[in-house]
Amino acid sequence: MARSGLLEEPLPKPRRDPAGYASARILEVLLEALLALRFLGEGYTRNAAGKVFQAWRALTAAILALELDRVLGRFESERDRKWILEKGLPRVPSTRLKTLGQLIEELGYPHYTHFTSTALDLHDYQYHGPDPDAELSKYANREEAARDIIYLLERLTEIIEERVKPRLEELGKWDEDHEKALKELKGKLGS
Repeated sequence: MARSGLLEEPLPKPRRDPAGYASARILEVLLEALLALRFLGEGYTRNAAGKVFQAWRALTAAILALELDRVLGRFESERDRKWILEKGLPRVPSTRLKTLGQLIEELGYPHYTHFTSTALDLHDYQYHGPDPDAELSKYANREEAARDIIYLLERLTEIIEERVKPRLEELGKWDEDHEKALKELKGKLGS
């Protein structure tokens, strides 16, 4: 696994160094995804759901940073641009994750809204566990949640490999730690 100590260092500021911020967040995505698989393998489905949700939020932040000029260009109001720069990008609030996912999909990331909905469903599962009555969680049992955890991990791996990695490589922000973590994740997912 990549050096997890890298995640303990201060993050680059997204407004000053969007590529550095995206790079750090992608390493976080990969390490959280590996932890999700580990927890899933050990039978901790709720913990795995939490890790995959964290990975999805970090992926959303990384994409927003990589696409920052295009994101800001979508808003006419200074208030909306300020919100993206001060809250949306650095915090990726769970309450606005759906909106941010729709924005990313509009920027050309197919099905991102659907994947974000799955991440939010898993977030509910993390807190409420299986719920056969579907009052608090959309998953009746842990097997249903486990399928979506794997599904979302496969999707985020594809997005990183096809869209994010090439951009970070262009910017000189994809390194050995990223490559090792991605290779490990793909190996564990069987892709």
